[in-house]
Amino acid sequence: MKMNTASKNPDINLRPQQQIRGKWHHKNYTVIRKLGAGAIGSVYLCDYLGKPVALKISEKGSSMTVEVNVLKSLEKVQGYRLGPSLLDVDDWMSTSGRLYSFYVMEYIRGESLSSFVRAKGKAWIGVFMLQLLEDLEKLHESGWVFGDLKTDNLMVSSTPPRVRWVDVGGTTKVGRSIKEYTEFYDRGYWGMGTRKAEPSYDLFALTMVFLNIYYPRRFDRVKDSSEKLLMKKLDQVSDLTLYRPLLQKALRGKYTTSTAMKKDLMSLMQQKQKRKHYHQRSKKPSNYLLIESISIGCIATVYYLLSLLL
Repeated sequence: MKMNTASKNPDINLRPQQQIRGKWHHKNYTVIRKLGAGAIGSVYLCDYLGKPVALKISEKGSSMTVEVNVLKSLEKVQGYRLGPSLLDVDDWMSTSGRLYSFYVMEYIRGESLSSFVRAKGKAWIGVFMLQLLEDLEKLHESGWVFGDLKTDNLMVSSTPPRVRWVDVGGTTKVGRSIKEYTEFYDRGYWGMGTRKAEPSYDLFALTMVFLNIYYPRRFDRVKDSSEKLLMKKLDQVSDLTLYRPLLQKALRGKYTTSTAMKKDLMSLMQQKQKRKHYHQRSKKPSNYLLIESISIGCIATVYYLLSLLL
């Protein structure tokens, strides 16, 4: 992970079963295991009154305050769950006398986007792409850009399957410089645009998220021909053929809003469904065969519609 600033926060290592007691609210959290670490701080799975929670801790109090404000802003987006719910904000004094800031979030259970798609099939790609565009649309309308959008920051929760954001630490106000990014998903790294916080920055990263599913080891840029390389890699993924025109536009920065990309995606999916129904009618199957011929794409669409109601 890269940042705009030169400094990097030293990793914080908490031990399993270690107790974290808030200085102000006096709530006790028991560390279970480490979930990850970034430029701002470390995230731990903890137990609070028998329930799992995610606790992020750091020495950078000001940066943590910004993240907390982001989570609070996301919670104000009516009818949408953008990011994990914020549960607590406090400080912790270590035995060495060092003061740390921490906040506690909802722990989202699920599996990675990559593993879900590989296990359940390509028909879910359009559904998850649409879910992410719906969420990004609300985020952008609220005046924020995700910034560090990547597969590591996404999780698929179940019943029904729904993509959730698990870390919003890179979220940046529209118009400012992206404060936190990961090179593979960063258009600046590929020479495909600036690091200005705007919707098109997130849409580039969105495309790289779906490329990463099929290139789990990723790939490096090539001097003076990064665009050509990205288009070639996209062309080589047959599962993304249907969405290729949209993804190409997103990589080239042709979408200035997530709403525009979402509109094109919905139109594309509707056309696909119409062609499928026409093909089914032309075969005139029996009622039983007609039921059997309904693809996972229809099921996925139903799951998506249900997810909007939950």
